[in-house]
Amino acid sequence: MKRKPVNPSRRKFLQAGAAAVAAPAILGATRAYAANPVLRVGHVSPRTGPLAGFAEADDYVLDAIAKTFAAGLENNGKTYSVEIISKDSQSNPNRAAEVAADLILGDEVDIIVAASTPDTVNPVSDQAEINEVPCITTDCPWQPYFFGRNGVPGQGFQNTYHFFWGLEDVIGAFLDMWGQSGVTKTVGGLFPNDADGNAWGDAELGLPKPLAAAGYSLTDPGRYQPLSDDFSNQIAAFKAAGCEIVTGNMIPPDFATFWAQAAQQGFAPKIVTIGKALLFPSVIESLGARGDGLSSEVWWSPHHPFSSSLTGASAKDLANGYSAASGRPWTQPIGFKHALFEVVADVIRRSDDLDDPSAIVAAIAATDLNTIVGPVNWANGPINNVTKTPLVAGQWQREGDAFDLKIVANSAAPDIPLTGSLKLL
Repeated sequence: MKRKPVNPSRRKFLQAGAAAVAAPAILGATRAYAANPVLRVGHVSPRTGPLAGFAEADDYVLDAIAKTFAAGLENNGKTYSVEIISKDSQSNPNRAAEVAADLILGDEVDIIVAASTPDTVNPVSDQAEINEVPCITTDCPWQPYFFGRNGVPGQGFQNTYHFFWGLEDVIGAFLDMWGQSGVTKTVGGLFPNDADGNAWGDAELGLPKPLAAAGYSLTDPGRYQPLSDDFSNQIAAFKAAGCEIVTGNMIPPDFATFWAQAAQQGFAPKIVTIGKALLFPSVIESLGARGDGLSSEVWWSPHHPFSSSLTGASAKDLANGYSAASGRPWTQPIGFKHALFEVVADVIRRSDDLDDPSAIVAAIAATDLNTIVGPVNWANGPINNVTKTPLVAGQWQREGDAFDLKIVANSAAPDIPLTGSLKLL
C-alpha cells in the first residue's frame, strides 16, 4: 500500500523546524538535480551527548557510503540515486523521536536506519512503525529493542527490523571470560534506571538467573539514576559482599564517576567488565593507568573474519581506513554502521517496488546477506524482527603508550580468533 500523502501545512512546519533545530547532514544526490529517481534514506545516531562515542566514526562511514552509492543502485533495470539524510539524536530518546518524525514526515524518507543503544534505536523504530516506514536498526541488544517496545513474541512488528546480539550472548561471553580467571564467583551489578540497565538487571530476562545457574552470587543494590554523582551505596554493598567482579551496563560518565570513587573508597575488584561504557578507546584513554585491564563485550574488531558485501573490504581494511583518515583508534560501531548500509543497498536492489513501502519491508524480511559484521538473515532470528550477530569478550591492555582491546574469550564464536589472555586488575 502506498504511503499516505503528508498534509502540506504539516510538512511545511516540520521542514521549517528541521531546518532550525535538526541540522541534518545530507549526503548523495538531491531530488532537484538528480537525473535518476532518488531514494531517500534517513539516518539517526547520537552525534552529541553522553553516547557520542557510538557515533565517533559516523562522518567517516557516511562519507564512504555516499561515495560507494554515487553511481546509484540498480533495481528492476532502473538506476536510483540514494540520498542519505543524517540527524543527531543528542543521546536523548525524546530528541530521537523528534528527528525521526522530521525525517519521516518532513523529508519523506523511503527507509530509515538508526543505531546506538535503546535511547536512539527504540524511539526511531517506534516512529517508523507508527508511520509505516521501513526501518533497520542495530547497536542495541535485542531484548531492550523488542521487549522495551512492548513487542509480543509470535507477533512482533510490521515495519521495523533489527540485527545485533542479545543478553544471552553477552552473559555467555562474560562467563566465558570470568571462568578462566580463578577469582571468587562474587559479582557486583551496576544497572542504571534506563532501557539497557533495566533489561540487563531484569530478574527473568537479564543477568541474575544465568549468573546464579553458573554458580555466581550477584549483589544488585538496585537501579541508579543515569548521570549519578555518588556511587557510595553501591561500593559499600560490593565491599560488604566481597565482590571480586563488577559488571553492568553504564554510560561513560557514570563509569568514570564510579571508578574514581571506588579508588577513593578502597574498593579494588579483580575483574571489571562493563557494557557500553568500556567499548571505546577514548574512554579508556581518559582513565589513564586505571583503564588498563578493564573489559567488555566485543561486537566487532579488525580481527573479525568478515568482509563488506558493498566494497569487499575486510574488517581490518575498514578499521585501518578509519584510523588512517582520522588519526584515531578504530571503534566497534564502525563495522555495524557500515553494515546498516550494506543491508540497505541489498534491500534496494531486491525490492519488487521501491514506491511501495510494504515491498521494501518484504525485502528486508527476506534478507540473507553476509556483511562485515557477519550474516544478517531475519529468517534465523531468535524472535520476530530480530537476527543475531556473533559476540566475544575482550580486555583493554596497555601496549606502550596506547591501549589495545585483546579478544580473550571466544567460545561462542571460535572463528573470531583470540588475540590475548585475560589478566587480573
